[in-house]
Amino acid sequence: MLTIGKLGQAAGVKVPTIRYYEQIDLLPAPGRSLGNQRLYGAEVLDRLRFIRHARDLGFPLEAIRDLLSLSDRPDQSCAAADQIARTQLSAVRARIGRLRALEGELARMVAQCAHGTIADCRVIEVLGDHALCGHDHPGDVTGGPG
Repeated sequence: MLTIGKLGQAAGVKVPTIRYYEQIDLLPAPGRSLGNQRLYGAEVLDRLRFIRHARDLGFPLEAIRDLLSLSDRPDQSCAAADQIARTQLSAVRARIGRLRALEGELARMVAQCAHGTIADCRVIEVLGDHALCGHDHPGDVTGGPG
């Protein structure tokens, strides 16, 4: 049995994240020691590693919840899991497209800079006037909080 700290170390996840996953029912409620310390078995470590890997691949929590539910029923077809992965792949490709457009815009801004004073700096000028951008780049392209 693992304490929450050892579980976190073994899976590469911080303790508050483990508690959060318990709150949203991605992880089962832990057993407790006589001293009321959380205790976890190997199956929870496996589940936490699954969640961490899925998060590393950018899957949203609801997709992970669905994948975990599917993994709990191994006799089913994997069509639903394939569809979840296809949806994630599509989202990643869209994000890559937005990042490429962003890369082009940043490269254009830097290339147009005369390397003079801030008063003549193209980077500052473009950032101050979105109409000077060569591409529309709305929204967050990183997938993180924006």
